[in-house]
Amino acid sequence: MMSGIRGKDTKPEMMVRKALHRAGYRYRLHVRNLPGKPDIVLPKYKTVIFVHGCFWHHHDCKKFKWPKTRPEFWREKIQGNVKRDRTAVLDLNKLGWRVFVVWECEITSSKADFDVAKIIRFATCLDAT
Repeated sequence: MMSGIRGKDTKPEMMVRKALHRAGYRYRLHVRNLPGKPDIVLPKYKTVIFVHGCFWHHHDCKKFKWPKTRPEFWREKIQGNVKRDRTAVLDLNKLGWRVFVVWECEITSSKADFDVAKIIRFATCLDAT
């Protein structure tokens, strides 16, 4: 079952990438020399975008539920992911990068354009809120 879980090119990530590309933004993918190996990097704006799955990164939404089997393993695994995420964000901020996190539950067909507009405003410093 676990072999079917992808770390790259997930459906939410592809939706964000396609919407950014349609809007005319060019980016790099999974840059290894940046902390956390961000999913999308907009070098021109010194902005990185992480597209997080709600389960794997413990988002407090209806998509996240603790597994019933092997609870100790999953708690350790998911809490490790959260800790690694925090460290990556802090390290990127120290290097002068702006970090934007998009959650899987935020990406739906009806909301994708809204979310991309928010990302673009953040990335280009038009509205940092």
